[in-house]
Amino acid sequence: MIKANMTNKMPIRNPRTGEEDFALPLYSNEQVADIAFKLRAQYKEWQLCTLAHRVDVLEAFAQALITRKSELVDALVADTGRYQESVLEVDVTIAGIQRWCEQVPQILSENEERQAEIPFLKIKQSHLPYELVGIISPWNFPLLLSFVDAIPALLAGCSVILKPSEVTSRFVSVVEAALDAVPALADVFAIVTGAGETGQSVIEHVDSLCFTGSVATGKKIAIACAERFIPAFLELGGKDAAIVCQDADVTLAAKALCWGSMVNAGQSCMSLERVYVHQDIADAFIQALTENTAKLTHNYPDVKQGQIGPIISDKQVEIVKAQLADAKAKGANVCCGGEVVELGGGYYCQPTILTNVSDDMAIVKQETFAAILPVMVVESDKQAVEKANASEYGLSAAVFSQDIAHAEATASLLEAGAISINDASLTALVHEIEKQSFKYSGLGGSRMGKESIFRFVRKKAFIRNTGVDSPWWF
Repeated sequence: MIKANMTNKMPIRNPRTGEEDFALPLYSNEQVADIAFKLRAQYKEWQLCTLAHRVDVLEAFAQALITRKSELVDALVADTGRYQESVLEVDVTIAGIQRWCEQVPQILSENEERQAEIPFLKIKQSHLPYELVGIISPWNFPLLLSFVDAIPALLAGCSVILKPSEVTSRFVSVVEAALDAVPALADVFAIVTGAGETGQSVIEHVDSLCFTGSVATGKKIAIACAERFIPAFLELGGKDAAIVCQDADVTLAAKALCWGSMVNAGQSCMSLERVYVHQDIADAFIQALTENTAKLTHNYPDVKQGQIGPIISDKQVEIVKAQLADAKAKGANVCCGGEVVELGGGYYCQPTILTNVSDDMAIVKQETFAAILPVMVVESDKQAVEKANASEYGLSAAVFSQDIAHAEATASLLEAGAISINDASLTALVHEIEKQSFKYSGLGGSRMGKESIFRFVRKKAFIRNTGVDSPWWF
């Protein structure tokens, strides 16, 4: 395992207690540079080995994680303050590794030489992996959103350096122990920890970068990567909208949107953060949604009970409080919840449904990342589409209608990369179909589906003359 001798550390807050009970190693620019140099030294051997060997290595890594599942879950619980989602996160991460190992031989098989349109030429497609891929991952699903990019990059033949969020890096030691059990992978995959300075160092030493996080940080990273002339794949913020059409099944829509907005305490990129409901069914829908949401409880004091965990990042606490205060001051009606409460030193957002909200409210315009769902009543499905699209974000969305043709027609008008129909936030669970982020929600190729691995290779064309004088020669 490629590591540095760490002396500098920063205190990290526990989201359930509010106490700084963890010391995070801070990697300097010199240490990141040294690790990047060592990863590059191993790249060529990793690139030139057989794909079957890389698959074997990643399968061994999946098994090493399986044997450490309880430790991973414990680390994620300490990082994020939620239990059920942490168990699911570990399971989905391991399943993702196994799925890639199963599918990648067919995806990356070298194309056979074939006839070109010009009769005496033969052509063949080839791929060259980037030497060193950098990944900067977020705090809401720290393990999963690190490996959703790292695994296809490694299987493609790249070396990888990962910098997880400083807010949630306790899982790193467990992953490093798993890497120690798979030396062939430890030679080409390293993890560095730290704050923004460490992330900047990663950008300075890689050939391609994947970043998941806020729009503000994403814009800075895009500029830094452009200055280095390296590709940046950005998955940024969202303000996902749901449209509940005039003919929607109210009971189904209310249940789905309760989950899609409140799961992981709303701290998911794919969380539904706005609802536009047709006026003809608005009262029944709001009543059902409020009843479902009001039943949810915090996972305090028992982390294994309840559905709503703490606000993970202390910086997010003030954002949520400010948005709620702004909405109330401008006349929003609180159907349930409406407060951020302190429990045992951690901060928890009450599961909240808001009505009588307007477009000028921060809670409608800006990403919230909390267990809050504002509901707006519209006169028509057409108006719902217009309001849903009136956003700088375009990550994903949802449409509810019992007329499937109408639902798909409505979905086709939405400016977002993944649309759930008669369900919510399905893009979090379904990874086999490509989708891209629209507007300020992201940049670059899909991180989902089989095609996502091609973000990590450059395509090369072999064009062979079969043995004749080309007619365009002098």
